[in-house]
Amino acid sequence: MIKRLLFIAGLLLGLGQQAFSQKSIEVRDELWLAYLNQSRLTDRSGLWTDLHMRFTDHFIRQKSQLFLRFGYAYYLTDEVRLTIGYAYIYSYAQGSPDFPEHRPWQQIQWIEKKKGFNLTQLFRIEQRYRRKIVTGELTDTYTFNWRFHYSIGFIFPLKGTTVGPKTPFLFFNEDLYVNAGEQIVSNYFDQNWIGVGLGYQFTRHFNVQLAYMDAFQQLPAGNKYLNINA
Repeated sequence: MIKRLLFIAGLLLGLGQQAFSQKSIEVRDELWLAYLNQSRLTDRSGLWTDLHMRFTDHFIRQKSQLFLRFGYAYYLTDEVRLTIGYAYIYSYAQGSPDFPEHRPWQQIQWIEKKKGFNLTQLFRIEQRYRRKIVTGELTDTYTFNWRFHYSIGFIFPLKGTTVGPKTPFLFFNEDLYVNAGEQIVSNYFDQNWIGVGLGYQFTRHFNVQLAYMDAFQQLPAGNKYLNINA
């Protein structure tokens, strides 16, 4: 019995070592610049704007991704809002053709202001249409998959008990992305982001944030991963 258990343990250990040896992790240093805006037009409606420009290769040498997201928001309450929108993403691929992506999306967002911190949660569904690359050439056809995104973030004022005008703050957030669809075979887990940073609330409606984010992504091949220091 003991010999059998030792044999099974040795077999599992060997398989684990083999799987680990086959894992390939690419590390990138990137700079992400972002402008985010939520404008409330009436008691019930508003607009969402989310603009990003990302750079890679020693943080700044090459463009990595252009990201434009727009949406219409419906306020169920001051704390809960539903948003539907469209995003256009242009990826500057390294070693292959650049390619665009069209991404309709829907989300629900909760914002809770508590004594000593603010809590923000978001659940988003995305439909991703990406141009196919075949034998190194960009084609006119698209791949499709679903992606589910859950985000949670905490903001802690560094002065007083609430985040108001002229208040510095500390924040932490985590974002989990999961893929689904017929064309997803090896990477149901897409990526996970963990970020921490400092911010300053200039007015009720405007703040600036500086953060470090660690992003870990599983690529479609399944055994290839990307680790981004942003």
